[in-house]
Amino acid sequence: MTRVTLLASAATLLATSAFAVEMQAGDTLAEDQSLDISVLDQAKTLDPQLIEETIGNHMARQLFEGLTRQDADGNLIPAVATEWTSDDNQTWTFKLRDDARWSNGDPVTAQDFVYAWQRAADPATASPYAWYVELTSIENAAEIVAGEADPSTLGVEAVDDHTLQVTLTQPLPFFPAMTTYSTLYPAHRATIEAHGDDWTSPENMVSNGAYILDEVKVNEFTRLVPNPEYHSAEDVAIEEITVFVVNDRNQSLTRYQAGEFDMMDDLPAGTYPDLKAEFPDETHSTPRLCSYYYAINLTDSGHEALQDERVREALSYAVNRDVIVEQVLKGGQSPAYNFTHEATAGFEMPEIDYASWSQDERTQKARDLIAEAGYGPDNPIELDLIYNTSENHKAIATVVSQMWKPLGVNTTLSNYEWQSYIDIRGEQNFDIARSAWCGDYNEASTFLDLVTTTHGANDGKYSNPEVDRLMAESRTMEDPNVAYTQVEQILADEMGIIPIYHYTQNFMLDPSIRNWPMNNVENNWYVQDMYRAASE
Repeated sequence: MTRVTLLASAATLLATSAFAVEMQAGDTLAEDQSLDISVLDQAKTLDPQLIEETIGNHMARQLFEGLTRQDADGNLIPAVATEWTSDDNQTWTFKLRDDARWSNGDPVTAQDFVYAWQRAADPATASPYAWYVELTSIENAAEIVAGEADPSTLGVEAVDDHTLQVTLTQPLPFFPAMTTYSTLYPAHRATIEAHGDDWTSPENMVSNGAYILDEVKVNEFTRLVPNPEYHSAEDVAIEEITVFVVNDRNQSLTRYQAGEFDMMDDLPAGTYPDLKAEFPDETHSTPRLCSYYYAINLTDSGHEALQDERVREALSYAVNRDVIVEQVLKGGQSPAYNFTHEATAGFEMPEIDYASWSQDERTQKARDLIAEAGYGPDNPIELDLIYNTSENHKAIATVVSQMWKPLGVNTTLSNYEWQSYIDIRGEQNFDIARSAWCGDYNEASTFLDLVTTTHGANDGKYSNPEVDRLMAESRTMEDPNVAYTQVEQILADEMGIIPIYHYTQNFMLDPSIRNWPMNNVENNWYVQDMYRAASE
């Protein structure tokens, strides 16, 4: 059985000591221990139970600490929990450290996790990630999310202040890995009840991570400073984190090169090869567990032509993925003909039929299918393709629209800033939507569960009962790859989504910043592990 299996039956993982910053031989700390980062979008929220996007999770990872976290290689290590055990992979017991404190000095207890997890599942919270609690298979989670059971019945119990017991509906050996995600971070009940939606403002937030929220200027920057109550505060080197919002990647690169930023993510399309040649020590391309795809609106609000499987297949076949990764992006990405990222642990890449065709063969098949469906240049399809503000998304959408044009598909490109884009996509006010999915944990189900009928991030509303059945059964299969292969094949046959490419992480990083986790394919970074080295 190949899974991200963290603990076997009756196994126990112990923390032997506090996790301290590891310094490279010969390094000394620079006097300036600040870290300035450029990101594309403002986080929609900093409430762990409401976060649904990558930047929000990056911020939450610094402000809060869950039961477990990851090291630089993506391995699971203790966080608030010092050990976890299970005899059957179905009932899990977590022992919590007794020196964990909230930023106001209150102790972090098992009840804080119970409250947070119940809150995430509670329909009254309206969490866009309530499905994640259901995905964990915690007892009664599905019923609570559906509004059929009270949140207090969730299968999580504070045995005492430092013991948390979780009961699942079925064995799930990788459950501890799922606790690294922000949805399952603890929450400070008194603060939330006192301030309501305003609890995440700097003057109100109480958090338990290595950093606290200092200042926020919406669509400009967010600043974090060390949390003096953090259990390992003495090991934190970086004294200030400032995350700047820059919607223009070219501008961000210019400002990085001017020394304004220490790190900028998501390089402008096509710039990686030249940057790597000119700045080899600062330019990086690493595997990243994300897949870029186009969601297809299969509800009544989408174009009626998209209900026809032949049209969806034609749109996918016409996309020349090699052009996108080799001529537009140029950052080591790989063309995608299936959804699950090729670097996913234990995943066996399926043999998707059209992946083996030449692009000429795919293009001809696309023309045949679109004509068979009754469309073409003489009876065109008018589609609205939405994407969030980014030169890269625009470049890809522009190229794809030109690839669709010979089919008689006229595409309107609609650009929205991040929060509007999320709302529009979530309300199915689109035909085709630029989308991406990054693994919440390193196992194929993190991708393929998205195409099940009830998944909260299934914005195109693709639905197939066989896919639902296979994904449900995969959880107890000796070799879940059997089910995963079938799901990927169904997805390719029906073209429920249009896979475009599998990500790499392309970014610039000041060489003085040490311990960036280059080998963490989930791109989970923790600033508490980093430091700035003094120049030689």
